[in-house]
Amino acid sequence: MNKFNNKAISSLKAIISSRRDIRGNRFLNKKIDDKILNELLEAANNAPSVGFSQPWKFIIVKDNKKREKVYKNFLKENKKAKKIFKTNEIYPNLKLEGIKESYLNIAVLYKKPKKDVLGQTTQKKVGEYSVVCAIQNFWLMARVYGIGVGWVSILKAKKIKKILGINDDYKLIAYLTVGYVKEFLDEPELKKIGWEKKRTLNDITKL
Repeated sequence: MNKFNNKAISSLKAIISSRRDIRGNRFLNKKIDDKILNELLEAANNAPSVGFSQPWKFIIVKDNKKREKVYKNFLKENKKAKKIFKTNEIYPNLKLEGIKESYLNIAVLYKKPKKDVLGQTTQKKVGEYSVVCAIQNFWLMARVYGIGVGWVSILKAKKIKKILGINDDYKLIAYLTVGYVKEFLDEPELKKIGWEKKRTLNDITKL
């Protein structure tokens, strides 16, 4: 029997549809209570994982010196990206991170297995995909609390691991910026400014 009523279904649909990738100019200088942060991490820890391996690790980054080093790496990598998108007039004006503005950063890691993992013997990447499921859970729970999350992908993974002192047992999957925000846009920002169009169900399904 389905224990969830229509109200729960509507709430989940609203949470999913209003999730946003938050940039630095939208973060507020407001503390996240440890109890709430633990709620977000608990949601992440309840994600599905191949072989019930739970291969994720979350490194909380508050240290300003480390964040400054991460930010410098972003600037270096974004300089390269600007050359790639040099014909697009939108790109130079995009705010693509909130490393210093957010309340905290989180490095999300994948722990490389020391032994064979059930369900992962043929497709090796599914362990990393499990970590992405945990990130999505974290992101959606954050939205419930009015907390924004940004995924900063314009970073060199090896450099970030070195800055944070992460050893070779782990692979960096995501670098997140987390904090309360001024507002959540009614539509994804990149859709709103015309970077890409929203794909329909007809676009993404094949019968």
